[in-house]
Amino acid sequence: MSRDFAHTPVMVDDVVSLFEPVPPGIIVDATVGAGGHAAALLRAHPHLSLLGIDRDMDAVRAARAALGPFGRRARVVHARFDSLTEIVAEASTARDEPVSGVLFDLGVSSPQLDRAERGFSYRGDGPLDMRMDRTQVLSAADVVNAWSEADLVQLLAANGEGRFARRIARAVIAARPVLSTGQLVEVVKRVIPAAARRRGGHPAKRVFQALRLAVNEELDVLGPALDQALSLLVPAGRCVVLAYHSGEDRIVKDRFRTAATGGCSCPPGLPCACGAQPTVRLLFRGARMPSAEEVAANPRAESARMRAVERVEPRASTNDEPRSATLVGTMPSPTVSQAVSRAVSAAAITAPIVVPVAATVVAAAETKALRGKAA
Repeated sequence: MSRDFAHTPVMVDDVVSLFEPVPPGIIVDATVGAGGHAAALLRAHPHLSLLGIDRDMDAVRAARAALGPFGRRARVVHARFDSLTEIVAEASTARDEPVSGVLFDLGVSSPQLDRAERGFSYRGDGPLDMRMDRTQVLSAADVVNAWSEADLVQLLAANGEGRFARRIARAVIAARPVLSTGQLVEVVKRVIPAAARRRGGHPAKRVFQALRLAVNEELDVLGPALDQALSLLVPAGRCVVLAYHSGEDRIVKDRFRTAATGGCSCPPGLPCACGAQPTVRLLFRGARMPSAEEVAANPRAESARMRAVERVEPRASTNDEPRSATLVGTMPSPTVSQAVSRAVSAAAITAPIVVPVAATVVAAAETKALRGKAA
């Protein structure tokens, strides 16, 4: 890992473990950064190669240096991950490799935060930049100095500053031009009441986060990128996502749930009649979080939330077939399945005429319980 772009990978052991069972092929690290996760995967899994993607050219250089010892097993390109399909197609022209996994480690990296000249941090003074890809035109200074009051209020309110959004927006407009991170911090501090400044962390934290998300279109590109990632996976391939912001995690959760249910629109508790075809299964319920030990060693890992899915083969089913646990994205429960089997068998022996009703009611109960687990 380049010392000029040093970054500690988060939940690296979990990432390595989750990709262990995937079939031979290529892992796409859609946010390769300094190459920490990528190097760990290549060391642990000799049956895999890796394609790293990053929009930050500093990260691309660092990752190429870090992954150089792996030779032809590792390639790194400068790109934005919402072009995932095209990137993979171009990289695969010379080799016919299936996509066995895709990894997203979202958010901003330590080197971006720690370098004042990048303009991401409210803790140092630097130009108001915040561009992950410094070849793009739009910067944080453009947003702060050119957006209307209404647009600024909407942006801030959507990122947790609902109470003071209008007050901050008006103060920013009155202070224009605002050209440095230090100047923006002072503007925000002046309009946030002292009582509010004493709780909830740094008063400018959510303002900086909102600007960063807007400048880099992070929430806008995430959904399409996840859809492309899932469509690229071969059966038994996996997609793993680390999110650090509630907005990111919500998008990941919704996209994974839709893929795991096939977008089924049937009422809860009833057999699927809409013909939905799930394409993935959830690998665990909810989101995993870093251990207390990892957070103590790397406090920036604290907000991480990990979710993961595995690609499944579509299964033909009749319209009156209840959705199974595997299709909706959870592992089947032997206890529930056995209970259903016993209930249906008993009904068949004692009251043959009502078997369809009993079986339907029990199966509906099972489906409803398992759908709750998948959420």
